[in-house]
Amino acid sequence: MSKRQSLFLFLAALVISGTIFIQMAIYAVSMIGGWNAKFNLVVVCHSWLKAAGLSSLEFALDGLVIFTLIFTIWHISWQFIQTARMKKRLEQYREKTLTNKLNQTYESEKEDFIIISHPAPMAITMGFVQPKIVISTGLINLLTDDELEAVIAHEMYHKANRDPLKLFILSLCASAIGYIPILKWFNQQYRIIQEILADEFAIKQQKTSIHLGSALLKMIKVGTAKKMPFAYASFADTSVNYRIEYILNPIKNIHMQIPFKVALISSAIFTLICTIFIYALA
Repeated sequence: MSKRQSLFLFLAALVISGTIFIQMAIYAVSMIGGWNAKFNLVVVCHSWLKAAGLSSLEFALDGLVIFTLIFTIWHISWQFIQTARMKKRLEQYREKTLTNKLNQTYESEKEDFIIISHPAPMAITMGFVQPKIVISTGLINLLTDDELEAVIAHEMYHKANRDPLKLFILSLCASAIGYIPILKWFNQQYRIIQEILADEFAIKQQKTSIHLGSALLKMIKVGTAKKMPFAYASFADTSVNYRIEYILNPIKNIHMQIPFKVALISSAIFTLICTIFIYALA
């Protein structure tokens, strides 16, 4: 696993979904504002459907565009609403003394760490612009100092890489454009790679995998907090099997194997879209 693979997955998903989103947005603007979008992909599809005597399918095409855009806007809005609610809850459960102490320990001027009073062991990174690392008192009571340090190092990698934002973007693309199935695979693989890279960072910081491994096993045994309805990067609820394998044998490479059938179907759909667009421009 490498940062190069991670970057490839993220950019590939952006290119595929971005092409479709831009076309749909242009089409929506042309419908609402009367703008001439004769080179737009969806408009070309309309003309092809008419030529083939399938004009009734135009409504299905309109429905797909409208549904995708509305779903995307709703998903983004719901994300911000849930994040705002969570921030209010965090303020209610915040342990001010422990929060200040941890931020002083790591010399954090922008209060990168927040400790909340909660019995369940929890360590997450949340926030798009200025990500915060949230740790529960349940986790502090469960782990030793060295294990807690490993967990914090893991989450610091997610924070530095802005993974909450990237995970949300990939999840949004996979959900809104579900008819290109490779996007879902990109989302899943990106999560796995980022968790392993975060573990690798923590191991390098401590120069041992013992504390990280024991912390992960403790949290698996106790059970982590239930998933929350907003984008975040969590320590112990993703890619556990791959991570244990990496911790036991860091030298062994864990290769990505692109599913041939899914890739073939996705390539065919995306190639068809691009071909129609190029034909329209020509």
